[in-house]
Amino acid sequence: MQTCSNDPPTGFFRDGCCRSGAEDYGLHLVCAEMNQEFLLFSKERGNDLMTPVPAFHFPGLKPGDRWCLCVQRWKEALIAGIAPKVDLNATHISTLEFVDLSDLEQHSL
Repeated sequence: MQTCSNDPPTGFFRDGCCRSGAEDYGLHLVCAEMNQEFLLFSKERGNDLMTPVPAFHFPGLKPGDRWCLCVQRWKEALIAGIAPKVDLNATHISTLEFVDLSDLEQHSL
């Protein structure tokens, strides 16, 4: 498994790997490169990824950062036509239970 990003440290376990566990209800499996359009899309849906949250050591994301997204949020953005680009090598294989490989390939970095 390859690393999505350690700067900022991403993944549910903040180890840079897009993997999940029993306590990860969001399934943070898709390694995506943030862009402004997606960040605003996510904020409009109640998940502000841009604003720092020091209490959780979260610096806030900016365009160009890579982040392990919840697979359903990525799929929602795909349907809306604004899915961010994906690092296929760092995206967890179980993403394919929710998203077609062809859609991921079309949005590959």
